[in-house]
Amino acid sequence: MAVPYGFAICNELFQKLPFAETCETVRALGYAGLEVAPFTLGPNAAALTHQERRDLHCAIRDAGISFVGLHWLLAGPPGLHATTPDDAVRRRTWDYLHALIDLCSDLTDQSTEKDVVADREVVMVFGSPKQRSAIDGASAYDAVQILTEELAAAAPHAESQGVKILLEPLSPDQTNVVTTLAEAAAIVKEIRSPSIQTMFDVHNAARETQTHSRLLRDFAPFIHHVHVNERDGREPGTGTYNFGELLSTLADLKYSGWVSLEVFDFSRGPIEIARDALHYLSAALPSSALPQSI
Repeated sequence: MAVPYGFAICNELFQKLPFAETCETVRALGYAGLEVAPFTLGPNAAALTHQERRDLHCAIRDAGISFVGLHWLLAGPPGLHATTPDDAVRRRTWDYLHALIDLCSDLTDQSTEKDVVADREVVMVFGSPKQRSAIDGASAYDAVQILTEELAAAAPHAESQGVKILLEPLSPDQTNVVTTLAEAAAIVKEIRSPSIQTMFDVHNAARETQTHSRLLRDFAPFIHHVHVNERDGREPGTGTYNFGELLSTLADLKYSGWVSLEVFDFSRGPIEIARDALHYLSAALPSSALPQSI
């Protein structure tokens, strides 16, 4: 049964490999897209030269895969914080995010600005819990206000570069700023820009009270990316999460973006993790899934 979405994988799992080898490996394993964490590209991804960006772009293209976008946006360089009351730090942080918008555009196939086969959007997943949590006496409300204002200011730049910034709801054990899809969607609605949206991550949906299938249906217009992992952060198939219903729901909704593997436990080795996860997800596709409540 054909589905409208494609499977991708996050590159930090392979960060010990040269980038071009990562691209080739990802393709050989059967993934169609690569999602990139900027910190894996160097201590300051914004400082990459034109030739370095071109080399990365060519490595992705030559491997026959698509560039999905960026995530873990503010994990480096050190000293960044998006909602701090410190004006200088906050400005440096958002200047860096603007530079990542340009990097994201540079890594995209400029002949199409989108994935050639499926017309998928290029995204920047804004997670970075430590760099957005309320600090230095600020309240979570204050932090949300700053985050909303800065995202709104970044929206025209992102739109001009053909990039969508996706505010990721995170689990409350990681941050006190935007921990549910409803909170993320409220910010998206307030900004009212096509370049600012949200996404869904299995592992980070810890605070949600609705079933994941219900959440996906309720917030479908705002969800432009999906991360798959078990609730404990391991790869699909190592736990009890029902990926069959998740994938069936996405197909029912005609979701046509990426379903991207993001794991946090690398102990079994990248090839084994990536291969077994894709095998498990492929077996759980709608034609073979037995839907039940998540």
